[in-house]
Amino acid sequence: MLHTVKQVPFRTDERSKVRIFGVVKVMNETSRARVVDISASGMALDLETPIKVTPSQIITFESEELGRLSGVVRWCRDSRIGIEYKLTTTALAQISAYFRFFHEEVKPVLRG
Repeated sequence: MLHTVKQVPFRTDERSKVRIFGVVKVMNETSRARVVDISASGMALDLETPIKVTPSQIITFESEELGRLSGVVRWCRDSRIGIEYKLTTTALAQISAYFRFFHEEVKPVLRG
């Protein structure tokens, strides 16, 4: 869920760090992407190759773990984009199933 403070949007749902790979489709462009973090209302993606996206644009993300999800771009910085899901009953079921059966929090690896 997005809220605003002084016109700056922020997410209130708890985020989980993950490592899910899939494909982003925007209009006629595609890019492989990695989900950086995920919540019940959206996700942050790191794009392998930059594509032209703007806030409020509709995108589709597809992966083996999550299936196909549609969403609205809420922010974009360099090769990272933030997506708020277009919540349908199917999308809610896919996200719930992911958290119930597949989700494992990813911890960063520190190298000495």
